[in-house]
Amino acid sequence: MSRPEHSGPPELFYNETESRKYSSNSHIIQIQYEMSQRALELLALPEGEKCLLLDVGCGSGLSGEILGDNGHTWVGMDISQDMLNVAKEDNDCDGELVLQDMGAGCPFRPGVFDGAISISALQWLCHANSKKENPKQRLLQFFQTLYGCLSRGSRAVFQFYPENTDQSEFIMAQANQAGFNGGLVVDFPNSAKAKKVYLVLMTGGMQRLPSAILHEGQNHDAVTNSERTRWNKGGPRNAKPQKGSRAWIEAKKGRMERQGKEVRPTTKYTGRRRKHAI
Repeated sequence: MSRPEHSGPPELFYNETESRKYSSNSHIIQIQYEMSQRALELLALPEGEKCLLLDVGCGSGLSGEILGDNGHTWVGMDISQDMLNVAKEDNDCDGELVLQDMGAGCPFRPGVFDGAISISALQWLCHANSKKENPKQRLLQFFQTLYGCLSRGSRAVFQFYPENTDQSEFIMAQANQAGFNGGLVVDFPNSAKAKKVYLVLMTGGMQRLPSAILHEGQNHDAVTNSERTRWNKGGPRNAKPQKGSRAWIEAKKGRMERQGKEVRPTTKYTGRRRKHAI
């Protein structure tokens, strides 16, 4: 099945007909509900606190409804006027809506949002629909302006559909250049049908990634991925650590985590040499 982002610009693909069909499909609505709930959970917002959140690629407001139902105020931005029209007409939308191309950046005041989510939109920025569009520049522009309008210590969570590992790494490279830390959380990694990929970005320095859901019924509140650390402590900024050292092992684990792979937790014994047997 062809991917929607291969069909042309999103503002043309999601015309009035497609927008209404998308917003009335019970299967799509259920999936959007589940992914939005999961994205909200991965934001790790302060319990019981009303927050101002940004919904990037909000579409017809399905994900925004989840934010509102959980007591938060939200602002949605989308490039499709038809999608925004459906949000206003059909979904009793309680969020502020902005017509905006995410590749052109987030036009908001610095530090105004307590977090951001995006459902099924990020992969669109990896494709150029004209000679003027440069995916790398558009991704960087988006992440830089998003970083600017988020409060310090907040998160942005993107559910998206990467075509391959290279595309995931391409996206993460631009996010890192913009100042974000974080990586991928892959739920149900062994299921072709249920697998979901979330990019969790953080603005407050090195933090642990949330744990992925590996199977139904799992308690996924615990953090299992090892904490990210910068191994550069003196010397040239881009100097590589010695192979086999603790820093080298942590850097390798970090790369594996960003690819959504499971890694063993880092402990005080990580990188230590074993004593030779007598």
